Amino acid sequence: MQYVISDIHGCLAAFRSALKAVHFSSRDTLYVLGDVIDRGEDPLGVLEELMMMDNAIPILGNHEYMAMQVLPVFAREITEESIASLSADDLIAYANWSQDGGDITMKQFQQRSREQQEAILDYLMEFSLYEEVSVRGRDYVLVHAGLSNFSVHRPLDDYAIHELIFERSDPQRIYYPDKYIVSGHVPTLSFADERRGRIVEANRQILIDCGCVFGGALGIYCLDNGQKTYISRKGDILI
Repeated sequence: MQYVISDIHGCLAAFRSALKAVHFSSRDTLYVLGDVIDRGEDPLGVLEELMMMDNAIPILGNHEYMAMQVLPVFAREITEESIASLSADDLIAYANWSQDGGDITMKQFQQRSREQQEAILDYLMEFSLYEEVSVRGRDYVLVHAGLSNFSVHRPLDDYAIHELIFERSDPQRIYYPDKYIVSGHVPTLSFADERRGRIVEANRQILIDCGCVFGGALGIYCLDNGQKTYISRKGDILI
């Protein structure tokens, strides 16, 4: 089976329970649509579990992107000289990331050994910008957020990073007539109807960020059969 999940945001208990709930095994594949880190209680715990999974395919989210601008600067030993060498851009990048929930990730990163830090940075560099998969006759585009400046004739390789990780998908719009877009980034907790906090399927789109870290659920979606599974932040299966 092929599954998609997004916006785990350090909710390790929920992540483990989600895999257990769908009986995830070495025969399955998990696509992780970004925002693994930040905000939650154990962001590097989630990241390090993914690092050990040969059948997990990570896709870049805006939180990983922000972290990659900051963490390499702090991977070296912190001294008066290294602090003095920080540029204004370094400080702005850190402030922006910190305000968006990066502090817990930074704290855990600084507690890791240099070898562990380098392994984490190497893994983050492996995140893809998007994935295209075909399952049971359906073609899917898997991306963290959306497709900014979209054209049906525009190749996916032509999109810049910021066009894929920051743009909010418009659930009222049909992007491709023959493909489904699966994305996270925008918690469906923001919806004011029966779709609130649920995986939403509409207009050849599947929105799977159910806002776990904000008190919603961690949603995991099976591309093979459309099964939706919801897990609370504490790891309980929700109906």
